[in-house]
Amino acid sequence: MSRSRDALPVAPPHPGWILRDRVLPGLGLSVSQAARELRIARQTLHRILAGKAAVSPDMATRLARLSGTTPRFWLDRQQQHDLWHAEQALTGILGLIPTHALPAALQAEIGLYHDR
Repeated sequence: MSRSRDALPVAPPHPGWILRDRVLPGLGLSVSQAARELRIARQTLHRILAGKAAVSPDMATRLARLSGTTPRFWLDRQQQHDLWHAEQALTGILGLIPTHALPAALQAEIGLYHDR
């Protein structure tokens, strides 16, 4: 079965793109003003907005305060973006790695049931 171009997987957006295209305009903030209010260098914010730098826990906390969201919102977006790219890069290798199932009691002990 062949895939059409429309069926190709699409990467989750980098959180910097969400910040650039939706959040800053929605708040009526320029990049310079946002950088000042975040107490970071404008170049640092530009790297995030361009998707060239990841949103760290420190930055997620700052962005949450600025935008009235949560740090988890920003970190989840970054993690989704990073995991998608990692899975794409490892496509050929992942099928070669065996899967071992953890016992249910151990899954509960380490909190795995929260991740499902």
